[in-house]
Parts: sequence; structure tokens; C-alpha cells
Amino acid sequence: MPIPDLTTYAPHRSTADAEFEGTIVPGLRADFYRRPDGDRIASVGRYSYRGRDVLMAWGYVDEKHCRQHAVHTADDGWSTVTDGCPDVRFDDGFEVRTPDGQWLRA
Repeated sequence: MPIPDLTTYAPHRSTADAEFEGTIVPGLRADFYRRPDGDRIASVGRYSYRGRDVLMAWGYVDEKHCRQHAVHTADDGWSTVTDGCPDVRFDDGFEVRTPDGQWLRA
């Protein structure tokens, strides 16, 4: 499955210094998008850190966790789609694990 085409979604809300998995991350911006999908609402979160795209995660608003995600690298653009929520850590910044297991420091 490819990453969601955000032109088919409506902006829902944006948050500067966003929270990720219960932790507020200064410099992390989250832009959320939604669209009807049958009797459900599809949702996408696009995250950037200090102005640089980092990851996109999506699913449905009635699901507790992400259905899929993709990581953005400066050299390669969007990674392949990975099932589930991304692995992140907050060690003096924001890092996300790429599909090949490397930690990308945002």
C-alpha cells in the first residue's frame, strides 16, 4: 500500500510542539487530516521536526493505534510502508526507526 495522498483528505488540526505517545516534543509539528471512508473516518498524521518531514502514520479514528506508517529520510524520501506504529525515542531530540532498523535522528 502506498502512503496516503493528502490531497484526498481535509485538514483537521495542526499542533506545534506536538505530543507523541504521551510525551510533548518541542519542535515536533503534527498535522492531522481526515476523510470519510464508508462508515468510518480515515485519519493521517504527518509529523515534521524543526521544519523537516519525519514520518507519516495513518489508520482510522476509531482505532487506538496506527495501522501503518512511513519514515521520511533526507536522501531517499518516503520509506516503504510499514505496518503498525513507528518506533520513536526522545533522547535529546526526536528519533524514529526506519524499516531497515536504523535510527533516524530528526
